[in-house]
Amino acid sequence: MHPAFGVPLAYTAGSFPSAYLAGRLLKGIDLRTVGSGNLGATNVYRTLGAPAALIVLLLDIAKGALAVRFLPAMVDGGTLDGDPRLWWALAYGVAAILGHAKPVFLLWKGGGKGVATAAGALAILAPVSVGLALLVCAAVVWYSGFMSAGSLAAAVIFPFFVWLDRGVSPVFWVGLGLGAFICWSHRTNYQRLRAGTEHRLFPKRHTGDGGS
Repeated sequence: MHPAFGVPLAYTAGSFPSAYLAGRLLKGIDLRTVGSGNLGATNVYRTLGAPAALIVLLLDIAKGALAVRFLPAMVDGGTLDGDPRLWWALAYGVAAILGHAKPVFLLWKGGGKGVATAAGALAILAPVSVGLALLVCAAVVWYSGFMSAGSLAAAVIFPFFVWLDRGVSPVFWVGLGLGAFICWSHRTNYQRLRAGTEHRLFPKRHTGDGGS
């Protein structure tokens, strides 16, 4: 089978609507109409609680990780670190992320913002850089209480960590593109952050002036 067939397979796998199903199964609700309206683990946490959010988070991470880890095996020869398998692996990861953001099973209406699925996909190819970016995310969330701020910080700084680790590589360029995509998908969060109306995941940890 030509490796290009893996792209729609990865997109279809990424479209698995874990958050939507959690809302329907646990409370009979459509999470696209509740809370932030986002089909991601943060909205699940606020609406359905921590256990459901953890399951959704792991499933969303797995969608990206499994696509990158297993689909490149359809390419004959080479290793995951060499061309063309690396480019196909990146293509599968991007397809899974796009499927998560615009799931075909929901007729492209709603979806997540791609952070967890991107983390899963990129962790297979650049685990050190993803780990460092997640530490930055955790620090920002701990300090501010905003999950969106942590996600944005991780998306912006990830390519820098890739550059430090392996220079200007295919993962670096794809990381730049995905960072821009994640920033775009969080544009409404950014607007709420500027306006001081963004919901916190938990109260901020620092003292001082701050906002609501």
